Amino acid sequence: MQQDRIANYRETQIKTASKGKLVVILYDGLIRFLDLALENIPKKQYDAANNNILKAQDIVSELTMSLNMEAGDISKKLLSIYSFLNMKLIEGNIKKDTAPIAFVRKMAGELRESWSTVAKKSSIAKIEEMKKKGGIDVAG
Repeated sequence: MQQDRIANYRETQIKTASKGKLVVILYDGLIRFLDLALENIPKKQYDAANNNILKAQDIVSELTMSLNMEAGDISKKLLSIYSFLNMKLIEGNIKKDTAPIAFVRKMAGELRESWSTVAKKSSIAKIEEMKKKGGIDVAG
């Protein structure tokens, strides 16, 4: 019952999220799976670590595919970063070494914070634009 509520909440959150918020949600998942892998490896739970690293790689692939390469230099830089992060995940998974995974975790946290800031600013700008057009009144 509780699981159904959580699943419904997540589904609603994803369906109603802006593009920027969706990227933040992807980073949240990436960080969650990296944290699990970092817990699994020292306990020698290699199957669980492998599964969590593969899920993290899937999210990095999704982030890569979501890039708009026509958006300019930032997309090319993000593509390079995502490729590098994926290589570090492969390295960590093959060697069952936490160092590369911890590095990816640190980078993912920093990128998540950046995207969160962008998403919030974008959301505020859209609200201000709607207020100017008379389409929203947040003051009541």
